[in-house]
Amino acid sequence: MMLLALTLTFTAAAPKADAGTPWLADTLPLPLAVKTPEDLAFKAAVEREYLIFNLLAGGKVAWDRGDFEGAATKWESLLRVPSLPPELGTLVRPLAAEARSRAGGATPAPLPTPEPGVTMTPLEPEPAAPRVSAFAVSGVVSGGGTHGPGGAVVVLRRTDGATPRPRATRVRAVVQKDKRFVPHVLAVPLGATVEFRNDDELFHNVFSLSKPNDFDLGLYKNGAQREQVFSTPGPVHLLCNIHAAMNGWLYVSDSPWYAQADGDGKFTVKNVPAGQYEAEVWHEWSTRPVKSTVKVGAGMSALAFVVDGDRRAPAFVPDKAGKQRQPQLGY
Repeated sequence: MMLLALTLTFTAAAPKADAGTPWLADTLPLPLAVKTPEDLAFKAAVEREYLIFNLLAGGKVAWDRGDFEGAATKWESLLRVPSLPPELGTLVRPLAAEARSRAGGATPAPLPTPEPGVTMTPLEPEPAAPRVSAFAVSGVVSGGGTHGPGGAVVVLRRTDGATPRPRATRVRAVVQKDKRFVPHVLAVPLGATVEFRNDDELFHNVFSLSKPNDFDLGLYKNGAQREQVFSTPGPVHLLCNIHAAMNGWLYVSDSPWYAQADGDGKFTVKNVPAGQYEAEVWHEWSTRPVKSTVKVGAGMSALAFVVDGDRRAPAFVPDKAGKQRQPQLGY
């Protein structure tokens, strides 16, 4: 009961913390001397209490920073702890269900299995949490001037709650082939590691002046590859310091719900939970993104966006210092 009182107090009043909070972990090693079987039993009991506390508190910290996937995972793990105090189970079940709902999933937290010989106090029946459905949000982008709508990036962000951080992808490949970046536009999640591979029989370079995502991977030969992590959302203009005609784009999304339009402007954003959203559409030849409110749910209509093609080509293609290139380097 002391643990329950402590955890309830923490859940109600815990300050927000970052992912580096040192005292939150699945286990906490304790400097307890073990000399007798009684010592071992005592140490195991203490570590079990710490495990329960850390899972409960870790879920609260994840919730506070908008990481609903992390909160759901912590609290669902807590519900699997054998012989969990019934009062704590009653507290955590609806929290875990709500976190899982906001994370965009509908996976119920499994109930703990009683240990042999252990009697668990039956709980009062609880109302079933409403099942959250995920939807495919489809539509079409038009416009883009003479360049057309292809490559437009559509991002959905919640307006009725926090938008969870997308899961970072280990590698998304951009190939340098025939003095082009392929694909020309690539949308990636925040924190993604992007691989740039040289498939040409000559040296290439990849750099960007798009702050704060500016970078320079240097020169590298055919068959070589370099990687770059993108930790700030927004568009990133890709250039090659050897070949002035080469350019491409990355769009780094801070939402897990995003998609790229095909050559005809058609797109589908998958696995979007029901709710209120702001849609933002970015296009490389538009000076400003298009924004619109969207309600996701059963019976929703296909979306339609029109992007401008009003961005002019730059007067010159810059080098790494942002200056005009020497003519002999512009081949």
